[in-house]
Amino acid sequence: MSRATNNVASRARRKKILTRAKGFYGKRKNSVRAGTDAVHRAGQYAYRDRRTRKRDFRRLWIIRINAAAHQHGLSYSRLINGLKQLDVQIDRRQLAEMAVNDPAAFGRLTDMVQAELAKAS
Repeated sequence: MSRATNNVASRARRKKILTRAKGFYGKRKNSVRAGTDAVHRAGQYAYRDRRTRKRDFRRLWIIRINAAAHQHGLSYSRLINGLKQLDVQIDRRQLAEMAVNDPAAFGRLTDMVQAELAKAS
């Protein structure tokens, strides 16, 4: 009796790897062996960087908020502390967006914070 090879599944498996390796450079895009390693590594980087992206954006927002707060005579930590005392429920992403795109509203917010901090001390 002849041996069954299941070519359909084998080809599908290889094609799936090479489809995911599309756009890679050199042998990695058209060799199954090199492509498998490249796709596997790319998946590891993607998994890791989905978590890193959250950290990176939070750092960026904090830098933007700090720069805008310094223009109004406040530090980042005093601004955040004042917002907590005022019970303002706004996250850092929206605060950074406001600092960049609506400086007038951000200025009004810092004025409220400065008044609250002056009253508290």
